[in-house]
Amino acid sequence: MFKNIVILASGGGTNLQALIDAQAQGKLGGGVIAGVIASKPDAYALTRAELAGIKTFVVPRENYPDRAVFTQAILDALAGFKADLVVLAGFNFILSPQFTETYHNRVLNVHPSLIPAFCGDGYYGMKVHKAVLKSGVKLTGATVHFVSEVCDGGPIIMQKAIPVLPLDTPETLQRRVMEQCEWDILPRAAALFCQGRLKVLKNKVFIT
Repeated sequence: MFKNIVILASGGGTNLQALIDAQAQGKLGGGVIAGVIASKPDAYALTRAELAGIKTFVVPRENYPDRAVFTQAILDALAGFKADLVVLAGFNFILSPQFTETYHNRVLNVHPSLIPAFCGDGYYGMKVHKAVLKSGVKLTGATVHFVSEVCDGGPIIMQKAIPVLPLDTPETLQRRVMEQCEWDILPRAAALFCQGRLKVLKNKVFIT
């Protein structure tokens, strides 16, 4: 039986495209992208979804007075798609605890560093890669984890590392982390979930 995957996005949707490509190649392990929910009506992620024949829905953040009301609107939209798995793909908002309570260990996020390094409040987008370069570390990468009430603190599912090169800029590093790490491990983690192969025990994920 197929699992319904629903993507939450706010921007360009590059990680969404990686999932769309994986689905086209039959690599989502019994999962199907049932819908894309965007927080902005002009998010290019919506165009990517429409080109792939995937249903879309917009929940504009500015239409809701506070985080709790916005969260409820997102939950209503997810229920409409009968979501089994939720994937955050460049979704720019932290939702209220009701979200992670409703979808406990059923929300995936990909973070552009090797958690627990360069993660948590304030570490997002290009800020992560600038911090990596400033620190002088020799390896970076990406992490797919379950989303919990703690920012970037949920159980880690999968990680992939790449070397930091001497001539890297934040822009070149961001691109390599996306292409070589994020676009690889996010679809693989989603497939493992849809195959029922992820087991969480005491904040650790075991792949069966």
